[in-house]
Parts: sequence; C-alpha cells; structure tokens
Amino acid sequence: MRIDFTDVQNFRRLKNCRIYFSDKETVFVGPNNSGKTTAMDALMAFFKTKKFTTRDFTLSNWKHLNAICEEWLKESDTAKIDLKIDKWEEHLPAIDLWLSVKHTEVHYVSHLIPTLSWAGGYLGIRLRFEPNDMTVLYKEFYSICGNARKMSAEKKKGTTNFSLWPKDLWDFLERRLNDFFTIKAYLLDPTGKATVQTLPPNSLPLETDALKGLIKVDIINAQRGFTDVNTEGGETTSPQKNLSNQLRSYYEKHLNPELNTTEKDVDALRAMEDAKKLFEENLKESFKSAIGELEGLNYPGFGNPTISLASNISTAESLKHESSVRYSLGDEGTELSLPEKYNGLGYQNLISMIFKLIRFRDEWMQVGKSYKPSSISSDAPEFEPLHLVLIEEPEAHLHAQVQQVFIREAYRVLRNNKNLSGDKFTTQLVISTHSNHIAHEIDFTSLRYFKREQSSGQAIGTSKVINLSTTFGNTDDTTKFAVRYLRTTHCDLFFVDAVILVEGPAERMLVPYFIKHHTDLNNAYISIFEIGGSHAHTLKPLIESLGIITLLITDLDAVNPATNNSKVQPDKSKGYKTGNDTLKKWLPAEDELDKLLELDFVKKQDADFPVRVAYQTTIKLKEVTKEIEVYPYTFEDSLVLTNKSIFEALTSGTGLLKKMINAAKETDVKKAAKEMYDAITDKGAKKAEFALELFYFNEPNILLAPIYIKEGLDWLEEKLKPKKKDVKPVAPKSKK
Repeated sequence: MRIDFTDVQNFRRLKNCRIYFSDKETVFVGPNNSGKTTAMDALMAFFKTKKFTTRDFTLSNWKHLNAICEEWLKESDTAKIDLKIDKWEEHLPAIDLWLSVKHTEVHYVSHLIPTLSWAGGYLGIRLRFEPNDMTVLYKEFYSICGNARKMSAEKKKGTTNFSLWPKDLWDFLERRLNDFFTIKAYLLDPTGKATVQTLPPNSLPLETDALKGLIKVDIINAQRGFTDVNTEGGETTSPQKNLSNQLRSYYEKHLNPELNTTEKDVDALRAMEDAKKLFEENLKESFKSAIGELEGLNYPGFGNPTISLASNISTAESLKHESSVRYSLGDEGTELSLPEKYNGLGYQNLISMIFKLIRFRDEWMQVGKSYKPSSISSDAPEFEPLHLVLIEEPEAHLHAQVQQVFIREAYRVLRNNKNLSGDKFTTQLVISTHSNHIAHEIDFTSLRYFKREQSSGQAIGTSKVINLSTTFGNTDDTTKFAVRYLRTTHCDLFFVDAVILVEGPAERMLVPYFIKHHTDLNNAYISIFEIGGSHAHTLKPLIESLGIITLLITDLDAVNPATNNSKVQPDKSKGYKTGNDTLKKWLPAEDELDKLLELDFVKKQDADFPVRVAYQTTIKLKEVTKEIEVYPYTFEDSLVLTNKSIFEALTSGTGLLKKMINAAKETDVKKAAKEMYDAITDKGAKKAEFALELFYFNEPNILLAPIYIKEGLDWLEEKLKPKKKDVKPVAPKSKK
C-alpha cells in the first residue's frame, strides 16, 4: 500500500493542487512563498495534528462563507434557512487521499471499500474540515452576531468604527473555530480519480477514523530549537527538543530493563538495588545528627510518624540531566568531554534528526520492551502497513556536504529493520527544502516543483505543483543532457525567481555587474547558468515545465551557407545565417540573419511561456559627422563597441584584451569592428581571461551593458514586478 497522490483544496494558497508521491522519497522544491510549507502543513493538519485556524482557509474563500452567513442574519424565518453543506463545499479546506492498494491488502481497508466488487487498486478518501453540526453553528452564530450588531447599532452614536465582536463569520470563528468544525471523511469513486470529484448529494461521512490502522504519520518540524550556549538571556531548548531527552524517551520505551525484564537485565537491576541500599545507609548516617536535633525540639511529636530517608534510583532517572549526552574529546579513554549543548548546532541537528528517524521506525515496528513480544513475532502484526514521515527543511544548521549525507541516509535508516526487507510494508518520506544541495542528491523524478501563480483579477496568489517525474522520466538524449548538466553544476534552478542562461564565461562574470549597477533586480533571487548557445535549447522542456521566468542571452554566431557554414562577420543582405541552435530551435526559431537583426522586440518573447531571447543587435557609432552601423558577432565585441571610449583609454593588457584595446583605438568604425571580430574568432582567443583582465584594469560597474542585454534585463525586471507584489505589506495603523 502506498500514497499515489493527494489533492489539496482550499488550504491557504493551495486552492486546488494535486501532489504526486514517489514510491520512496518525495521532495518539495520551489522559490520562496510558493507553497512548499503550506503543503507540508496541510499534510500535518489533516493526517496528524487535526488543528486548524481561520487562516488555514484560502483567504479569498471567506468572502463567500461570510456571504452565506449574512443570509442567515437577514432571514427571520428559520424554516427558510438553508443549512445544507452544499454552498460550503467548494470553500472548505479538504484533502483527497488516493491510495494504491494491492488485492492482498484488502483486509486493511475493509472499512473503506466503496463497492462490493472492489478488490484492490485505487482507493480515495476525502478529509474535509467542515461544520460538525450546521444547526448548532447557525443558532450560536445567529444569536451572538445578531445580538452584537443590535447593540453596536444602539451604542454607535455617530462613531463610524464602533462594532462589537463578532463582525462576521470569520471574526466569530477566529475565536471559536474548533468548537464548531471538525474533520469528516468521505469515500470517493475510484473510477473518477482523474479529476477532483464533486460528492453526490446527501453524502454521509464515515463513522470511524478513516486512517486509523492504515498510516502511521511522523513529523520533524523545521523549528527544532537546539540549545546555543551563546543564546541571549540563557535561553535553552524545550525539554522535548534536545538529544538527551530524546534518548531518555527512547530508553524508557524501548530499552528500560524494568519493563519485560530478561535474564540479561537482572544483573544490572541487582547492582542498582545494592547501590540504592548503600546510598540509603549513607543518607541515614549523614542525616542522623540533623534529625536528632529535630527530635530534641519534640518534633515530630506524639502520634506523628518518625522521619526516614529513602532514595529512588532508576535507570531512566539517571538520564535526566543536560550532561547525560556528552561528546568525548581525544582518544578512547580520555576523560575530557563536554555536555551536548556545547557541540555545534549542525552536529546536534544531524544526530537529532537521525535519532528521530530511528525512533519513528522502531515505534512503527514495535521494537522495544514496552511492546508485547507476541506483537512482533505474530504473522498479523498490529502496526500500520504504511509509514509516512514528513521532514521540514532538514538543511537547518547543516553544512552542504552534511545535508547531502543526511538525504542519502534518511530513507535507509527508516527501512533498517528485518520486517521491512520486503514490500509488505511501505515507507514514504516527504521533505520540503530550500537547499539545492539536497535537491542535487535526489533522483530528479522525485522532485515536486511548487510554482507561484497570480490569476488576473485575483488578489491572493495561489500555487500549482509540477510533477517533475513527467519531465525527467524520459530517456531521450535531451533529458539525459539536462540531468547531467544540472548534476555537474547546481540545482538553483528549482528555487529561483528567474534564471538567466548565458553563452560563455565572460557573460557569466559581467552580467551580475550589469544587474547590480544598472537594474533594480538585486532583491530578486536570480540564478545565472553558463550553458552556451549550442546547448541552451536542451533545457527548453524543463524551463517550460517549471514555467520559470527565463532570459536567454546568446550570440548571433553568423555563418555563411555559401562557404559550408563557416564563421563570418555579421552583415545584412549577404544571405548569412546563424549557427546558434538556441536561435534556430528555441527562440525565435529563425536562422536567417537579416530577419534576426530586424526582428521586433515583442517577437523575441515566447507566446506561451515567460521566456525571452536576447542576442546582438545593430550598434550605431559616430564617425566624424556621420553615423555608422556595425553588427557584433558575440558578447565581447558588442561590449567593447558599446564602451568604445572606455577601452580606448586603457593603456595595458595582454592577449584578447590587448587586441580589443588596439581595435577600440581605431577611428574607422568598420575597421575597428572587423579587427574585433578577427580577435574573438582567433583559435587562441581566451574569453574568460579577457573578462578577468578587465576586472584587473578597470571597475566593471562603469561599463554599460550592450543594448541587447539591457533590453533583456529591462524585460526581466518588468516580469518580476508581479512576484514582488505577491506578498503585500500591511499598511501601518495611523496613530491617534
């Protein structure tokens, strides 16, 4: 049995969101405020905590829910009040859980079988947070809100803002939501799993806990709060969070020799009992004088019991102190050691998370002395067939390499039990992360990308989840290249607001300066990939699948078809073409150089996706009294021609930079452009060294971006404006 997918509805920004689960690990990735944490909270709330607030409803839905209850207040005839759930259904938080169940596992789901003919396959359950009793809610709301409005109207006396609680349904439930709402479960039709179903009229909820005995859910939250000895005010972690307490809890349940005592435990318990007697004798002797003084004062007195001292030593109690876990310093046998809290937060976090996974697994498999031996050896164990573990942001405090170690080992730890060697019991691990190092270690087919969406006319942003198994699940050469490229570089692509694909190392080094000094893009999370014009198009399926804002900065790379497509200096009306695969196969899907040079700005953007291409355009330079048009070949000559006066002023340089400086000093613009073309197409031209030398001789921030790059960055800035508005700041209240 396993979870195939869930449909999250009306939970915060997840208005209607399908999330597919991998067989083993599923990793939620995406930019900030895209819905990853919301999805984790939805799974936790419906499957484990059962706790909700009014803010867990999609905010735009309150307009409709408030309107329903306004009708209640307006109608004085209670017989005409509609108390059916129908009007509420499409606005209530819900999660549809779809399980894949084998025919051998039917006995686990006997209470969920939708029809007598069902013998395995898909099984759907809707968990919906809804009014427990609509009549009770109506009566209470009508009474309290109606009375509040009546009193507010009587006491207003010209005060425009005076009102009593509650102003509306949202205000009423802000305080009393869990008094009137609960989670109810409904069976879904397995034949209709392709879309989110509408329940049949008068559907009745299940009378039992739908998931009891099916799924064991365990959680590691993002806020783990480890002790830091430098914390201001001496704050320490809560009793449940440090490793000492985790170990003690595990010991009491799984290892305590006082539970289900074995022959191996007897010696330890006898030693503790001998130590207890010796200690009590020492206590009596030590307190003999003090107690004698009390007796001399006629205390306890006639009829009162005498004072005696007894110790209470137990194995579990011996772990109740902050130094019960210590880290040794030096070789084995060295006495030097430090308490747990003095170790690094990252080390504490790693050990704590791994130990929690061990504890989760052992509790599921009923390992330990607090469980009856028969429940472990029985052919029909009492534990659930499915273990769902949710981990939020495991990267906290962890070094990049340690993050990778954790994610490689986490699932193995959860399965390290002899009963889990087969496929009888299933473990599914779900992780939300902001770490590209964690994403790098996971099979990309297990990634679920959360994409922010802002519909027209919609004030509240929502999210959509992209199942990357459909993107990376292909075996074609393009997909293989994309996977290999991302693995050898980085996985920032899954977390950024936008991406810029550049042609070569010079652009990779200089574009960040253009962004910093000539745009307002510094507040956006933008990743720059150096991939080259002949390969950028291989990322097209991934870019389009993610729907990520993308700027392609590439080169014209003019070729002459008449000479077997050899390189040539760009020029118009010569029948030249481009040798750049990105321009030919992606955007603008054109190979004729004349058309590329004349292409309208709008046509350089994809009609269906937020993707735009930027390549060299005509540069106009003054030569004495006339204006000369030149056509750059790549980024380097375009940069020098755009900043000709700056390069003219340079007096030193080597290699390609020296050739560019000499060409810039040429007064004949056409001749200067030709010398630059010859320099950059020379076999010995080193473009990366050109950019590095430029850093050495001059401040890059004084350089103007070539016009094609400036146009591309302006487009990118305009595209990112809606994302900056995605979370609107709350206006401060005026002070009276």
